[in-house]
Amino acid sequence: MSLKISLPVITPYLARTGITLPWRIHTPVSGPFAGAVVIPALAEAANLGQTLRSLAANPPELLAQFLILVVVNQRSDAGNSEQADNGATLAALPLWRRQFGFDHLQWVDAASPGRELPAKQGVGLARKIGLDLALPHLNYSANDPLLICLDADTLVQPDYLTAITRHFADATCGGTSIPYRHRPALDPAGQGAIDRYELFMRSYVLGLELAGSPYAFHTVGSAMACRVSAYVAAGGMNRRQAGEDFYFLQQVHKTSGVAPMAGTVVHPSPRASHRVPFGTGRAVGEMLTLGTGRLLFYRPELFLLLREWLQLAAGEKEWSGAEFLAAAGKISPHLQSFLVTAGFAATWDNLKRHNPGAQRRITAFHGWFDAFRTMRLLHHLTDAAYPRIHPEEAVPPLLARAGYDCPPVIADQLALLRRIQGGDGIPRQQSP
Repeated sequence: MSLKISLPVITPYLARTGITLPWRIHTPVSGPFAGAVVIPALAEAANLGQTLRSLAANPPELLAQFLILVVVNQRSDAGNSEQADNGATLAALPLWRRQFGFDHLQWVDAASPGRELPAKQGVGLARKIGLDLALPHLNYSANDPLLICLDADTLVQPDYLTAITRHFADATCGGTSIPYRHRPALDPAGQGAIDRYELFMRSYVLGLELAGSPYAFHTVGSAMACRVSAYVAAGGMNRRQAGEDFYFLQQVHKTSGVAPMAGTVVHPSPRASHRVPFGTGRAVGEMLTLGTGRLLFYRPELFLLLREWLQLAAGEKEWSGAEFLAAAGKISPHLQSFLVTAGFAATWDNLKRHNPGAQRRITAFHGWFDAFRTMRLLHHLTDAAYPRIHPEEAVPPLLARAGYDCPPVIADQLALLRRIQGGDGIPRQQSP
């Protein structure tokens, strides 16, 4: 469902938390646009051209409606190789603009001296720079403009913009998680690592879905989008060095909702990377160094325990926080100890006091017991009594509970989960 939003709504956000100098869009922007595709790029001279090429295969009439904004970035402590690579990217961007016919391709220099990101900052701030700087150049006279996050090493399909715009034409939620599928690795070891990691991500989301969690959606930074109204309501992009996608979509869900979409698939890179303390690149690198056994999975019984807890909280009971804690202890003493440490009893009493009615109360509960607290509970249970296991033990029970026969091989399990969750598109070969 398309909504209207006025430019004055954006002004308070930009004044309060918007990005300021030294960052700016490189050249004057024509606009206004129906949306923006924001692409952070750190040492991506070898990959960004392929990403832009894949984007250029989208319908010209749709491309003309979107500002394409690349944020070339590095921290103030960047090494010589990153600095040189970013310099090559900045030099290549005018050539790519002509090569792909992107009159609306713009970029932000967050890499040259005096414009670098502060130390300990990273992709979160880079995304925020691009998203915030795009806001004044969008068209607020018709519908609620769109903000789309992509990465410089990620390929999209020719139906990418079509599927996104079609989704938001009817969606009631302000945010979406776009279907994804990692591209094939260059060798068997790399393929085994990326398959295992994507299977871990997908089985985790399946477990949350089986548990009845409202946060059962993927959080992949190169595969998410939202309306401007949702972006502003969520307080904009956070500045985290890693996990910015997880926390951003969590906040969008709390304020505007996140719904999965269909009709296209985004293809992130399968490569190893040590730029961030956790995430896909880090996990793949550790598996290539230490073996795939480095990545173990949550036990399926944890999601059953989580389901019992969420069902208990959703019950229309007038219990006090102390009574809820006692009931949680009957589910699991480890759940109860987690809730005690988290201060649940006082929190519940406060939520109950300020949110009369079952629906308001459960909404407030899920605002407190959010995606991050859910993950912390699973970590707590894992450390206390349920150590992680190999995927051969973890995935089949989840698929069986979802009503599927589980193949014995990891690659086949992954293929099944991709079909279930909408990530079964085949990446198209890109010309050199």
